[in-house]
Amino acid sequence: MIPRIVVAAPASGAGKTTVAVGLMAALRKAGHTVAGFKVGPDYIDPGFHAVATGRPGRNLDAMLSGEERVAPLFTHGAAGADIAVVEGVMGLYDGALGTDGFSSTAHVAKLLRAPVVLVVDASAAGRSVGAVVQGFVAFDTEVRIVGVILNKVGSDRHEAEVRAGVAPTGVPVLGVLRRDTRLTVPSRHLGLVPADEQRSQADTAVEAAAELVRAGVDLEAFVAAASAAVPLETDVWDPADEVAPAEAGRPVIAMAGGPVFSFRYTETAELLTAAGAEVVTFDPLHDQLPEATAALYLGGGFPEMHAEALSANVALRDQVAGAVAGGLPVIAECAGLLYLCRELDGHPMTGVLPAVARMTSKLTLGYRTAIAARTTAFFDEGRRVRGHEFHRTEVVADDGDSPAWYLPGGSTEGITRPTVHASYLHLHWTATPDVPARLVAAARIHAGLEK
Repeated sequence: MIPRIVVAAPASGAGKTTVAVGLMAALRKAGHTVAGFKVGPDYIDPGFHAVATGRPGRNLDAMLSGEERVAPLFTHGAAGADIAVVEGVMGLYDGALGTDGFSSTAHVAKLLRAPVVLVVDASAAGRSVGAVVQGFVAFDTEVRIVGVILNKVGSDRHEAEVRAGVAPTGVPVLGVLRRDTRLTVPSRHLGLVPADEQRSQADTAVEAAAELVRAGVDLEAFVAAASAAVPLETDVWDPADEVAPAEAGRPVIAMAGGPVFSFRYTETAELLTAAGAEVVTFDPLHDQLPEATAALYLGGGFPEMHAEALSANVALRDQVAGAVAGGLPVIAECAGLLYLCRELDGHPMTGVLPAVARMTSKLTLGYRTAIAARTTAFFDEGRRVRGHEFHRTEVVADDGDSPAWYLPGGSTEGITRPTVHASYLHLHWTATPDVPARLVAAARIHAGLEK
């Protein structure tokens, strides 16, 4: 059994990302092998987890993967580690709207049978923090809150007042953190700037968070709390159990990476590899398609922040357009959809799809239940999936184009071709393992490995 603990908060903005990342980095510096996880569909925080732990960041999302897979995916991702830190999302009990907390941090903590440490922003309160802690303890007695970390404490006197308020709850204070301007990480319209885009600043922020945690948190008590987690009886998720590789030949699947296409789940490449592909990551800002590319996966990211630079790689744009015209199988999610359009904010893109993309002031955010609008190489018409949208751009397609999905309310989303599926929807392929298997199968046909 791996020691594990969930870092949660009463609400967004309490500093749980700073604390979780600082804990991961401080534990690693103390000699632990740390596995980092994020509750929910967020791609940015796991990038900082990877910097802090030196291991891939992973997501635990009961809505996208299915609650039955949360514990097996956790066990898979924690393999080889001696402690796991799970960063929560939003407030502890906040889940998908209208679901009574489904896919919330509390839901995931119960699925993992993991204790919870509550990070409380004490900057604007004193003894009242105790009432907040007591309320969260009493709200759901199946959630075991085993400690509190007080964040943004202003002075010794302030600390004493807050501690006095928390003491009657019986929940131990595991740490007290003061304000630190070094912890500021650049942000933009969808949250923090991904670690892949500003690695030196990410390294600095992670190191500062680690120093703050080492100075203010009782790491031994934190590890003891994690070690007190009850046994977790579950299978271990294994991508090889989900897909069956072909007997011979490994087609190359090019996976976009670099600063622009940094949003993808760790299990995506694991599933493609298990299905028999050779996954090769390339940077569309500078590179061309890898040699012998037989399929293309374009994930999410911030192409709108790099539109001019993406457009400047004319050789790749032409190469992608020509390859798709020749039947190259492609799955594109969000940023990938924008890259396949004719232009993005006036900058020429690949032109694979008859559509234009542009930034807007509207934030589109949330889980979606979608139904495949037509049969492609990857989805059969009528296939129902759960996905997640998170963007401030819009795509305007030519009238009569083939949509990828039907959404609730009768709207449509995305654009398809027989061997191209492009949409804003991010899927977690652990819930749809046939999709990576079908992408690899299409790649094998394109590469001439099968008829």
